[in-house]
Amino acid sequence: MDLNTLKSGLIVSCQAPAESPLHEPMIIAAIAFSCVNHGAVGVRIDSPSHVESVRQQLPDTPIIGLWKRHYPDCEVYITPRLDDGIKIASSGADIIAIDATLRKRPHDETMSNIIEGIHKQYGKLVMADVDSIDSAKAAVKAGADMVGTTLYGYTKETEHLTPPGLGLLEEMAQILDVPIICEGGIATPEQAKKALELGAFAVVVGTAITGIDLKTQAFKAVFPV
Repeated sequence: MDLNTLKSGLIVSCQAPAESPLHEPMIIAAIAFSCVNHGAVGVRIDSPSHVESVRQQLPDTPIIGLWKRHYPDCEVYITPRLDDGIKIASSGADIIAIDATLRKRPHDETMSNIIEGIHKQYGKLVMADVDSIDSAKAAVKAGADMVGTTLYGYTKETEHLTPPGLGLLEEMAQILDVPIICEGGIATPEQAKKALELGAFAVVVGTAITGIDLKTQAFKAVFPV
């Protein structure tokens, strides 16, 4: 795919908790369709079935696909294995997002073999979800096509930090030679604009747009029982 279709654009993460009524492929596809109708240049989708459904509705829209999988004794859960990435690629995603932190992966997988396998077997691009400048550098060295601030504040090493990782974004934009995607904690249009000003190639917004469950819970918390 032509990455320029994403440049300076809004990508919407269309996901829902597994226990939510919204966690149905056709509903996720409808949400994605609505976002694209109103100007999103791409969407970020979790799981093969959801990617397949979105692809049917949006045959020409760039999809960043991932698969949240939990393995024993492993904190990595965003497309942790090559096989997970292959299934997402075969479901119709254009870009495969993987956890690119420096944490241990399941079954002796490595970041390099996951990226190389996706490139070789499907010729798809890989987005590295990182939490720090060190993991960003390692991801680029391993062959990642783009890097996102996705996991800033969500790992043990960064849990004392609060997304969005605009400082990390700015640092990456200054020293890395791949597109930088700002993702995680973008709650307002003003923050998205700031991310672009700091060097983001594109901005991913999730909960602030599509997080009906979480936003309802947040509002309900201030109301009397």
